[in-house]
Amino acid sequence: MEDGRRAHSAIVGWACTTLCLVSYAAAFSHGASLSACTDMMPRHLRVQLHSSTNNYVTVHTNMSFYFPGDKVPVTVRSTRDYMGFMLQARKVSNNEIAGTFIFLPPGSKLLTCFEDSDTVTHSDKSLKRNLSFVWKAPDQPIGDIKFFISIVQSYFVYWAKIESAVVAQGGQN
Repeated sequence: MEDGRRAHSAIVGWACTTLCLVSYAAAFSHGASLSACTDMMPRHLRVQLHSSTNNYVTVHTNMSFYFPGDKVPVTVRSTRDYMGFMLQARKVSNNEIAGTFIFLPPGSKLLTCFEDSDTVTHSDKSLKRNLSFVWKAPDQPIGDIKFFISIVQSYFVYWAKIESAVVAQGGQN
């Protein structure tokens, strides 16, 4: 009788653990968690962070400066496929998230970390390689910005906060 209870407890424990892990993994297949907003780190189990300087992804724009209210095209290029990402624009002066994204490619969705539409993340786990976005600068001056992206190659391998070159705010004294 006691062996039966142990077996039943083991099966119930295994089932609960499996369901928890599956639901946890499934949640991230539809985009980054709000808990990643500040540090842009995936919240996967046993993930392996790689150096942001040793990666196969670049994030850039064809603009070296912008003015308040401008729309800035942002391109993410990769030499290898990846499944997930999180993209933000941040002020150089204090690292705060700034602006909003107004155009995003299929397989992406907007996320509100601090203000509406200030972050973009993946909406599915389809393989991605080259993506184009449009970021809208706030109407008031905020200073120079950089774009940052975290890339998830697989559930266990990722690169955090790969950065673009500085995009200077035009018209500053």
